[in-house]
Amino acid sequence: MPRIALVTRIPPEGEALWADHLARALPGERIGIFRDLSPAERAEVDIAIVANPDPADLAELPNLVWVQSLWAGVERLVAELGDFRRPIVRLVDPELARTMSEAALAWTYYLFRDMPAYAAQQRQRIWHARPYRRPSRAKVGVLGLGELGAAAAQRLREAGFDVRGWSRSPKDIPGVVCHAGEETLDRMLAEVEILVCLLPLTHQTRGLLDARRLARLPEGAQIINFARGPIIDSPALLEALDRGHVSHAVLDVFEVEPLPEASPFWGHPRVTVLPHISAATDPETAAVIVAGHVQDYRATGAIPPSVDLTRGY
Repeated sequence: MPRIALVTRIPPEGEALWADHLARALPGERIGIFRDLSPAERAEVDIAIVANPDPADLAELPNLVWVQSLWAGVERLVAELGDFRRPIVRLVDPELARTMSEAALAWTYYLFRDMPAYAAQQRQRIWHARPYRRPSRAKVGVLGLGELGAAAAQRLREAGFDVRGWSRSPKDIPGVVCHAGEETLDRMLAEVEILVCLLPLTHQTRGLLDARRLARLPEGAQIINFARGPIIDSPALLEALDRGHVSHAVLDVFEVEPLPEASPFWGHPRVTVLPHISAATDPETAAVIVAGHVQDYRATGAIPPSVDLTRGY
């Protein structure tokens, strides 16, 4: 009977938690943590369930057929595995999409209801009520309309915001004005006052929001980045924040994490720093989804839809 290897570089307590959830979701499978498997047992592994795996560990699974990632984002995995050519399946979990849409709505409200300004007033002991607007008068843009972006756009629309979305390929989301293709990006940016970034990190999106594109945003626009740090050119963003063209940025992701103590983002008055908490993977729901993939594969031999390595997602 084949085995499943859990291959990670996460802390031992997190690894043990995943092993427990996976064992309960797949009671008929032999699941072992990679480092605990003997060479003979590693030769029996046909599925690797991974979280930030060491590529050298995967190379020691000679009969590996496919890889199941425990994360929605796979750019690090794709980059580190190099010429690895076995199918990689990323996690698509409705609970993760719900959590991300919740975060997108919460932090859009944070900006829309002037929370950064009220925090600054508190520090200065200023008692001043700012004008209120209805959400329908606020244009919110969502960059990236995959599972997470589409869920966020729908949640924002349901809250009454005027929502526009952008993706590389055409999408149709009821009530959301959807733009598609490189040629429409500048136009979409010029329309929105709060921009929520939920794009995957690929060679095409790295540095996508550079100085030129940030300048396309209206004066005083605000940004929420829940995607990946390198999508936004950090020096360009800091320059836009310094001169007020971007009035505030909520940043949950960075090029280097944890964010170094010397980073200017920590103390910038127009930046809210979050420690990559917008949408954590839920081990309980994720294990059930992974179990479904494994069970389907055992029954039919069909590998779940895998990552397009040329696109990176």
